[in-house]
Formats: sequence, structure tokens, C-alpha cells
Amino acid sequence: MPSELKTRLTEDVKTAMKAGDKSRLGTLRFMLAAVKQQEIDTRLELDDAAVTAILTKLANQRRESISQFENAQREDLASKEREELAIVETYLPSPLSAGEIEALVNAAIARFEAPTIKDMGKVMAELKPHLVGRADIGAVSAQVKARLGG
Repeated sequence: MPSELKTRLTEDVKTAMKAGDKSRLGTLRFMLAAVKQQEIDTRLELDDAAVTAILTKLANQRRESISQFENAQREDLASKEREELAIVETYLPSPLSAGEIEALVNAAIARFEAPTIKDMGKVMAELKPHLVGRADIGAVSAQVKARLGG
């Protein structure tokens, strides 16, 4: 099933070209290129979940760059990265609230009888599809680890 996100990206590239919005166009082209490169590498047509994972990675790269540019006192470059991040984020699902994350963690842990830290992989495998693009998986992993007594 073709990705609706990829189709939306393609259409938005065309719209940005017609509007002459060069900064948005550059970011959209970069996003679309990352998706197409992954399709070439895997020789598969990506679904929305895979496209979301790629866009999440791009967003995380932008956040890291912003942090590094701010530490280097390069506000001009940090500002450009913030603009790109804002564009990428419009294609990502809305982030989960702390309460929603906690409910997902509780439900995943409840599925396993008397889970221990040895079950962390199973719990995270249960959670990951719900978290991609919507929460920091590393932070949730730390939360699960603490809950399982790790």
C-alpha cells in the first residue's frame, strides 16, 4: 500500500515550487529524497510507518544540530535548523502526552505476568509501534526499565 505521507510530500513539493517558496522547497526535497533513498536501499515501497520513522530521524537530527549550533553560538545556523524542524514536524503525528505514555506503558507491562527486567525487550517491542514518531523511545525505555526494577 503506497504511503499517503510520501504522496503528500510529493504534492507539497509541487506546491512549494509553484509558490516559489525556496526554503520550504529545499526542506521538502530533502525529506522526499531521504524517503526515496530508503526505498532504493530496501527495494521496497515504504508504508506510512516507515516514512514516519524516517521523518522522526530527520527531526531528531535537526534537534541535535540546533543544540550543537546553540552551544557554538551560531544562532544563524540554529535558526535555519529550527525552520527545517518546524516543516518536518508538520508531517509527524502529534506527540503523546505523559499520561498517554504512562497508560501505554502500564498496559504493555500488564500483558506480561509478573514482568521483570528480563521482559524489557518484550515490553518495548509491544510499545514501539505506538511510540514511533510520537514519543522519545529512549525516555520511554528508561521509564519501563525503572518500572521493571532495572
